[in-house]
Amino acid sequence: MIAYLSGGMEHAVNEGEDWRNKITEWLRKNLGHSVIDPVKKSRQLVDETQSHDYRLWKNSDRGKYKAFVRQLIRQDLDGVINKADYVICLWDEGVVKGGGTHGEVTIAYHYNIPVFLVNTLPFDELSGWIFSCCTEVFPDFINLKKRVLELYG
Repeated sequence: MIAYLSGGMEHAVNEGEDWRNKITEWLRKNLGHSVIDPVKKSRQLVDETQSHDYRLWKNSDRGKYKAFVRQLIRQDLDGVINKADYVICLWDEGVVKGGGTHGEVTIAYHYNIPVFLVNTLPFDELSGWIFSCCTEVFPDFINLKKRVLELYG
């Protein structure tokens, strides 16, 4: 099985790489599942297209910036829609200013792909839309892991 790892990148510490690395290792070790890690996929696209300074384009060349970010969006949505069996999402402060995670969770819901969300914000700050798109919501990764083992172990 394949898990898509959704969560803040643009406004997250280290693009959210740390939690993704930890859950990737845990999923492989405990379930033999693979992942789609949008941090790694994005970096790969940046390398392939020599777009290392794409974030600067937001102010210097908005057309070029938009065209590149649209490549990232297509890549991420393709991962959710056509490759993932389920989504694991970290909902934290790094998500609030962004848009990709909102879209990934919504599109997964639309395509009946299970979404398991770890919410670190006060529950009353969690969007009703996002909450309703999720299959299950957890307060931490410990409870998420228990449930994923029950479902897929």
